[in-house]
Amino acid sequence: MPTVPADSAEAPFILALDLGSSSLRALIYDAQGREVLGTEGRTPLRWTETPDGGVETDPDSLLNGAFHAIDQAVAAAGEAAQSIAAVGVSTFWHNLMGIGRDGRPSTPLYSWADERSAEAARTLRERLDEAAVRRRTGCVFHPSYPAARLLWLREQHPEAFRATRTWISIGEYLAHRCFGRTVCSISMASGTGLLNQERFEWDAELLEAIGLTPERLAPIVDLGDPLSGLAPAFAARWPALRDRPWLPAAGDGALSNLGTGCVTSSRAALVVGTSGALRVLHAAEPFEVPRSLWHYRLNRTRVLTGGAVSNGGNLFRWMQEQFALGPPEEIERGLRSRLSAPRREAVRRLVVLPFLAGERSPEWPLRARGAIVGMTLSTEPLDLLQAGLEAIALRFGLIWDQLRAVVPNVREIVGSGGGLLRSPAWLQIMADVLGHPIIASGEAEGSSRGAALLALEFLGAARAEEMPAPLGDAYRPDPAQHARYREARTAQLAVEAALSPLQEFSRP
Repeated sequence: MPTVPADSAEAPFILALDLGSSSLRALIYDAQGREVLGTEGRTPLRWTETPDGGVETDPDSLLNGAFHAIDQAVAAAGEAAQSIAAVGVSTFWHNLMGIGRDGRPSTPLYSWADERSAEAARTLRERLDEAAVRRRTGCVFHPSYPAARLLWLREQHPEAFRATRTWISIGEYLAHRCFGRTVCSISMASGTGLLNQERFEWDAELLEAIGLTPERLAPIVDLGDPLSGLAPAFAARWPALRDRPWLPAAGDGALSNLGTGCVTSSRAALVVGTSGALRVLHAAEPFEVPRSLWHYRLNRTRVLTGGAVSNGGNLFRWMQEQFALGPPEEIERGLRSRLSAPRREAVRRLVVLPFLAGERSPEWPLRARGAIVGMTLSTEPLDLLQAGLEAIALRFGLIWDQLRAVVPNVREIVGSGGGLLRSPAWLQIMADVLGHPIIASGEAEGSSRGAALLALEFLGAARAEEMPAPLGDAYRPDPAQHARYREARTAQLAVEAALSPLQEFSRP
């Protein structure tokens, strides 16, 4: 990770605010895109999971945690805080909330992982030509996206729907609270499934089907239209940021590519955090994206194409806790010893559908649940974890085949995200499944650094391509293991097809 002591850092400085799905972080970067040591502020983020598939949190509590992280970062910077020239903001895509006429939240903040809008997504698939909408918006109809969630809210929570003046993401609510201005960046709008990416405006046909007008969504701006003039309470709280430009919030996925050096179509980013994604950032050129993938935007000139899985580090943590597997170091030793041992063959007889949080690419099932097939009395807890990690890698294999078909000049894959970088064993599994070398990223906070690089670009200091990210070890695939994983993928798809009709019984 590129870092620099405060006394060696080069001004101007950037404050990067990263509203992540598991924690809220604020870090200071210097003019070379290096994190200034000792300036990180961090607070955890807690979600409420409901029995009917809901995943939500209080938006004010989330922002208060983010503000506390800023307090920490600015205080840690000391005198250097006076040299902060701009603020970059990253946030997770596909979240949704409403604000009422009084400017206060009219709903909780809903996560992309909230599955309660599955029937609404089905309704949209029946009412509209999904392929035509996908060509315009880059997104299919799925409960992960706000398009379906808005229809669900209209049908299931009509009072809240009517009481809401404007539907926004947490990034727009940040702007609303700090500046009294609610604007949505092209980047965040592209992740809603509601943006016509050809015209950079809200999609008229889709809004009509949902029962909305453009006036009930935030105005769309590009990242070069910054916010400035903090509200008095925040100007007093952070004097160093009083008159500094804040870029509108951008999607964490695109910023992660930027921050880890995956800035051209020759380098793909494989990211595993709570969930996971495989994506390529490239110049905005028209081409047909298959249904299995999506395309969002960083801005008008940069497009992000890829696929996402809903399960990554969340499944790892669930298995670690439920099966009492012990501390992460002990788990990693066990996994690495198994990759070259006979036990690997025993694990291969297990078939896991890793859909604890539903699923997204490549098939976009409206309802998906996890399953483990093939257990015997000799199955061990660590067998289940290994099979689960392999199962997630198999899903990435499906996305990889689709991605390289539409972006054929990808030559490198860079692995990043806390879930992946903490486990060299999982990195090796990924390389074996994809049949392609994976280079570990040397940047632990890709989205934060991406937000900082974007702010530096705005200031005219440098372009992201001029500040490459560090890289770590390369994990090379074993051809024999790759062939075996191809067989395992066939088995996984067969079990998924066989169990698919049973998902109807999982309805709340």
